[in-house]
This record gives sequence, structure tokens and C-alpha cells, in this order.
Amino acid sequence: MIRKLTLAALSALIITTGGAFASGGSDGHVENIRFSFDGPFGAYDQNQLQRGLQIYTEVCSACHGLKYVPLRTLSDLGYSDAQVRAYAAELEIFDAELDDFRPRLPTDHFPDSSLDNAPDLSLMAKARAGFHGPYGLGLNQFFKGMGGPEYIVALLTSYSGEEVEQAGSTFYENSIFPGGQIAMSAPLVGEDVEFADGHSNDLHHEAEDVAAFLMWAAEPKLSARKHVGFMGVFFLSILAVLLYLTNKRLWAPHKNRKED
Repeated sequence: MIRKLTLAALSALIITTGGAFASGGSDGHVENIRFSFDGPFGAYDQNQLQRGLQIYTEVCSACHGLKYVPLRTLSDLGYSDAQVRAYAAELEIFDAELDDFRPRLPTDHFPDSSLDNAPDLSLMAKARAGFHGPYGLGLNQFFKGMGGPEYIVALLTSYSGEEVEQAGSTFYENSIFPGGQIAMSAPLVGEDVEFADGHSNDLHHEAEDVAAFLMWAAEPKLSARKHVGFMGVFFLSILAVLLYLTNKRLWAPHKNRKED
């Protein structure tokens, strides 16, 4: 009976995670990247996030939006209140009360995508999985995470330069995108922006920076959640030890009692 239940549970796990692999995986191989926020004690690199914001602003925002991200959270990237207000003021929003457009405020969110076929990037780093274990079991996710940022880097750096015409539409060859063809042309080619900190702006570094920024957009409180989780495990471990010692102390007289 126990053997049958075990086999049934394993079958359900394979079917479930296998389905997730089919829906969220990619045809190409996604390499693991050692981001600063990886691991239980990882944290975001503010300089990298600022570079990623610059890439998003100068390149990605022409088509894609971040409608779920409040502009006020840019203070988490190390910007002052004045800088956040200045950045927000460069973006317009339609105000129904004024029946006109006005500059955005820090309390507003980033704009929506400007194109109907351009997905919003707010949750993109969490929406796509980049790592899967053997047979689609998802075992690597326990060690490397979901791999969303890595998937974004792989996608941005896997354009072959070939174009395909289908039904009057142009598709671009990309070995990572499912099916091998994507409607979005290569958004980054390297040296697309100039960083104030002098950081390298080759294609791979640009892809890593914007992927890290999109991870922050999807998980702005990632470091705080890791801290809370670690503290929870720490206190539960102490509680487990105390309960074990209490149990030993309470039952010791009874276990040592000799039968008459």
C-alpha cells in the first residue's frame, strides 16, 4: 500500500512539473549566472540596478511598460527623493480629473506598454523559468532558483541575426525563444547606452544589468523576505532543540524506571 502511494505521488510530481517545464521552458540552454541576489544571503547591487534602469529607460521603455511598479520605489535603488520626482516628472499620465495629461508623481506607477503586442515587464523575471532538472522535475530550481533573470539574459543574447517572413510578418531567429523565432527584433546589440560609472556596456553586461533590474521589479522585497525566512528557520531550529531537550528531561525518569 505504501509503495503504491509513493509511486502515485512521484507520478503526480512528474506530471505537474513536467507541465510547468513545457509551458515555461525554452528550446535552448540557459546558463547559470552568479547574480549578487542569488542564494539565501544574496542582495541586490544598487549600481547594477541603476544601470538596468538606464537601459530600460533608454531602450526597453519605447515598447514595454512596468505598470505594476510604483515610481516611488526607485528610492530603493539609491536615488534621492528629488531624483525620483525628477524621473517621474519626465513621464506623462492622463488625469481624468484634469481631462488632460500631467507629469507623473512618485505615487504614480511606470507607464503601460506602448504597443499591444509588447508584454509588460513588471513580472517577467518571475513569469519565465530558466532552470529545470532531469526529465522536467525542476530539481535545479532548488539549487539555482527559477532562473528568470538568466532566461532574460539568454534571450537577449541569443539572436542569430537571421530574419524570417511569415504571413506578412517578420520574425527573428532566437535559439532560446520557444519555436526558435520571436516577433521582437534584438533590443540590445552592445554599447547601446553609456554608463556614468564607466561599467562595461558590451551586450552580455547590458543584458545582465537589465535582467537584474527586471528581477528587482518583480521582487523588490527579495532581500527582506530572505532575511525574514532565515530568522524564521533560525528560531524554529532553536525551538526544535529546546523541545527535544524538554522531552528528554520529562521522559528520563520513566525510561530509567526499572520494572518491579
